[in-house]
Amino acid sequence: MTHQHPDLADEQAFIDHAYDCLEKSRTDAWKLRNIHEGTLGGTVQARYERDVFDETLVNRLTQLDLGDAALVFGRIDRVSDVAPGDDSLTGRELVESFHIGRLAVADDHREPVVVDWRAPVAEPFYRATGREPMGLARRRHFAVQGRNLLGIEDELFGEGHLGVGQEDGVEAKPGAGLRGYSTLLAVLERGRTGQLGDIVATIQGEQDEIIRSPQAGVLVVQGGPGTGKTVVALHRAAYLLYTFRFPLEDQGVLVIGPNRVFLRYIERVLPSLGEAGVEQVVLADLVRDVTWGGHDAPLAARTKGDLRMSLVVDKAVTDRERPLREDLVVGFRTGYLRLRAQESVRIVRAAQRRFRRHNAARRWVESEVWSSMASTWRDAELTPAQVREGIRHLPEVRLALERMWPVLTPAELLHDLFGSKALLKLAAEKHLSEAEYLSLYRQRRDEIDSVRWSDSDIALLDEARSYLGSLPAKAGAPEEVDEIRTYGHIVIDEVQDFTPMQLRMASRRSLNGSMTVVGDIAQATGPLAPNTWDDIVRHLPDRKGSRVIGLSVGYRIPAQIMEVANRVMKAATPGLRPPTAVREGDDLPDFIHVPSADALGEAVAMETARLVSEIVDGNIAVVAPDPMVEMISAALTAASIKHGRATRTALETGVTVVPVSVVKGLELDGVVVVEPAAIVADELQGLRALYVALTRSTRRLSIVHAEPLPAAMLDES
Repeated sequence: MTHQHPDLADEQAFIDHAYDCLEKSRTDAWKLRNIHEGTLGGTVQARYERDVFDETLVNRLTQLDLGDAALVFGRIDRVSDVAPGDDSLTGRELVESFHIGRLAVADDHREPVVVDWRAPVAEPFYRATGREPMGLARRRHFAVQGRNLLGIEDELFGEGHLGVGQEDGVEAKPGAGLRGYSTLLAVLERGRTGQLGDIVATIQGEQDEIIRSPQAGVLVVQGGPGTGKTVVALHRAAYLLYTFRFPLEDQGVLVIGPNRVFLRYIERVLPSLGEAGVEQVVLADLVRDVTWGGHDAPLAARTKGDLRMSLVVDKAVTDRERPLREDLVVGFRTGYLRLRAQESVRIVRAAQRRFRRHNAARRWVESEVWSSMASTWRDAELTPAQVREGIRHLPEVRLALERMWPVLTPAELLHDLFGSKALLKLAAEKHLSEAEYLSLYRQRRDEIDSVRWSDSDIALLDEARSYLGSLPAKAGAPEEVDEIRTYGHIVIDEVQDFTPMQLRMASRRSLNGSMTVVGDIAQATGPLAPNTWDDIVRHLPDRKGSRVIGLSVGYRIPAQIMEVANRVMKAATPGLRPPTAVREGDDLPDFIHVPSADALGEAVAMETARLVSEIVDGNIAVVAPDPMVEMISAALTAASIKHGRATRTALETGVTVVPVSVVKGLELDGVVVVEPAAIVADELQGLRALYVALTRSTRRLSIVHAEPLPAAMLDES
């Protein structure tokens, strides 16, 4: 048992003072809001200003609401700059101290009490080393629970020290050069809650380098399992918003995740850092007015993700801009009006030259048609407006306009394209093989609203939207809601699974080319899995260049689990280096072999029950091949094991059945992996999918199987 640090009481008193100042700030903000709520009425300008002020206050109150999160988690003692030979100050006066916390807090005199972790003065807390102390004399880490200080860990700098020192109040272990190792270890060994937490108190040097990297350009973060790449990317978003509040707050920050289970897993991180206004989406959220749930065969999925589909969609739009085959003649008053086929050629070609987006040209095409037909009337005084009012409702006129220049939604364009082998051949034969474009064919539905679109269709619908543009409103102006919004910074997680078309879709939303993309090539399981980062970067904005930074340390996954997983990684991606695990777990992975597939469900239930009894403070996942999820869930129900399904309840229950297709990015205390051979056989990138499944646990891993284990899992020694 370690002794109590001599400064524990003083630091606890300081933390209490910081919380008092925080509460005072909250009280003052509420008072100010109540005053403004009472000022109803006034001019439109006054009401607008009041609404803006109220929104600002609400945002501030949100930032000041920490919930159970700790306000203060560390302190730095920095050597002040003193002129050489100045003996007027004592050694004690040469040091200035800053307490580092989740957000900035000041006292009644506006003197800083807590420094925001993102402020420049806080950088040495994360970056200082023995060789590069960055002016520090001491770095102090707090082991805290809420507002209660449990222990203190000191790291000393200067002559005779290498950035390490005494650790009191928490158990000490060698940290392999990690900052605040005991504090970090205590955090890592806490039970999972089913949602990702922030790491603001334990950010390591290589992580902080990424967080504080310049905003411009594309920053690529390669990180294996347990390196913290996801949470680092989210902290980077919070840091950029703090550092570049204007204009980023107005431009917006967008976080794109791989699936909704993942979004629910990470949804609390940014609010816990005081940034509740960041938009967090999956790609499907960026496409409106369609129904999801469709599935594609492997060849169709690969084809739809290929960058050549951009050319196919472009050609499909052009194919719908068609001159008339023969003259259009309609009765008008006591005579006839005519639109010559050759004139329709001129109108269509001119519209293609004048307009970048298809739908934007429809009004112009109509006006040219009315003008051309008016010129054929025997009375020169007939105006285009009179022609329009006289014939626009005639069926033959509407059909002619629809042939020449139909108004199209993205769904209508692709529904027509995929439902016709002739249209597919016309649009794709110069860009795709016959097998590829025929793989896109599906029977056309009578009602477009009944179509269920697949994940691979998302980027194609967005591509069509970029070519078609907004639907013209009744007044002639485009609908603003149809415009593609851009953002000042975009974060993409699990980017290795994005197809070139999906990367193109995400890049379309970048205002200035500023992006943070994180992933792991070894975990790429998509239909067009990349082999290098160049395969990804070439599809991202290149206005300000790109740079790749790697995370080399695995903090969360025990070495014993990584040893098994790394065998699979070596077979799946021979050229990649796994992260270095810094934690030794208490148990080796368990392998449970059952005699037949019929016994699999019962064995999984028994192993799950065992983990539940042994891991009382954490979350457990049963990771199964997608076709086995129903069977596994039924087996757990039969064994009276209360559980949830990840696709319905995320990780909100103590035990969750997770299809292997959506497990990426999640972390659990205990994991039961079901039938590795089936995972390898069922998934497009089988070994990589198995590697993902094996690297989800931070404490205990069990593998239950009836089939022989894949050769890649076996210990060759």
